Amino acid sequence: MSVQSVEGISVIRPIRYILVAAFAYLALIVLVALVFWGLRGPISGLLAMCGGLLVAGVYHVRNLYKLVRWLRLPVDHAPPMPRAIGMWDYSFADVNSHARNSSRRQQRLSSALERFREASQAMPHGLLFLSNTHTIEWVNRQGEQHFGLEQARDQGTPITNLVRQPDFVRYLQEGRYDEPLTLSIGRPIARTLMVHVIPFSEDMRLLMSEDITQGERLQAMRRDFVANVSHEMRTPLTVVTGFLETVIDGLDELEKDDIRHYLGLASEQAGRMQRLIQDLLTLSALEADEPIRHEEAVDVAALLEEVQQEAQVVSGGRHVIELECATHACLLGNAKELYSAFANLAINAVRYTPAGGHIHISWRQRGSVVEYAVKDDGIGIAPEHIPRLTERFYRVDRGRSRETGGTGLGLAIVKHVLSRHQGDLLIESKPAMGSTFTACFPARRLVA
Repeated sequence: MSVQSVEGISVIRPIRYILVAAFAYLALIVLVALVFWGLRGPISGLLAMCGGLLVAGVYHVRNLYKLVRWLRLPVDHAPPMPRAIGMWDYSFADVNSHARNSSRRQQRLSSALERFREASQAMPHGLLFLSNTHTIEWVNRQGEQHFGLEQARDQGTPITNLVRQPDFVRYLQEGRYDEPLTLSIGRPIARTLMVHVIPFSEDMRLLMSEDITQGERLQAMRRDFVANVSHEMRTPLTVVTGFLETVIDGLDELEKDDIRHYLGLASEQAGRMQRLIQDLLTLSALEADEPIRHEEAVDVAALLEEVQQEAQVVSGGRHVIELECATHACLLGNAKELYSAFANLAINAVRYTPAGGHIHISWRQRGSVVEYAVKDDGIGIAPEHIPRLTERFYRVDRGRSRETGGTGLGLAIVKHVLSRHQGDLLIESKPAMGSTFTACFPARRLVA
């Protein structure tokens, strides 16, 4: 006969003990009955036996009631196991030990489940446990954010009732989970999710979701960037090629003045391509997000005098350009980058202000910030364009930008330079009423 055990408690020992104890009880009752039989006759013997059996029955029923009442109480809040005599005391001890071991095992399982849930909540991916009918059994916080769900509200609801995109519903129903699904979802906010389903039992599915919105945006930006660069380079390159072909084909027939004119136009377009490439290299270096290598105290007043001179050269005397320096404190930063940003803002004002207009350049401190501002009375900008002005190659008037020789990268460069110097760009403008571009720096970057 093999020995079975439950939670480490031998089963064969209490059975033997109960059998021995029961035999002892019966033997004692029979012995007492025989004694009464011999002393007072058979009737007394039978009465003694019945009385002994009755007492033993009451004793066992009473202990059985104690056991049942104790078992109905929660193990964690149950009082100590009742005491008894003989085999009931041994049985009570074994039941108590078994209950305590079961309680500890349940606590370990609960702790492991809680740790799993905490780890799932910390994961960057959304996790949803689905039944074979696609009802939601559990979802972590990322899953709630991705699909606009709430664990308490949506548990037990089919996810196809809440996420109704046809591609998603078809993906779950077809059951072909070898490849993930890319899903665009607009609730609660617009996201692009990569969804993968992993069956892990006969009736359970693990749905994992990853937010790839930022990656999709970067891919779109790369595609747009390549397309924009190709477009911007194609126009001047076509002009250069056309003028060179004209000169080559008519070298013997064209006048020198015509040849000089054509080559001058070709040179102008080549210069535009060179400026575009230079701006691209500058923007690429700024977007690398490396720390400023050569940080120094920049004399902004002297730097702005150079900016004013360059703006006057570009203007050719067609504008009134004023400079106001209300503070002569230096700014901690990179002189080359700051000059590039400040000059871009000033030259943009010259390009988009009609002849006879006024441009005011200022450098002043206002409380906890120091401001570089360029104000003009030019053509202005419509409100819908202002949020996108710092995007690469974004132009309000593409034809006018080409006429003025802009590359479409100037304000993107300004934005990155200011970001590297803990600065911000503020834009105020109204159509036909001019614009004000203000670069704000924290006053803590000022050096006496």
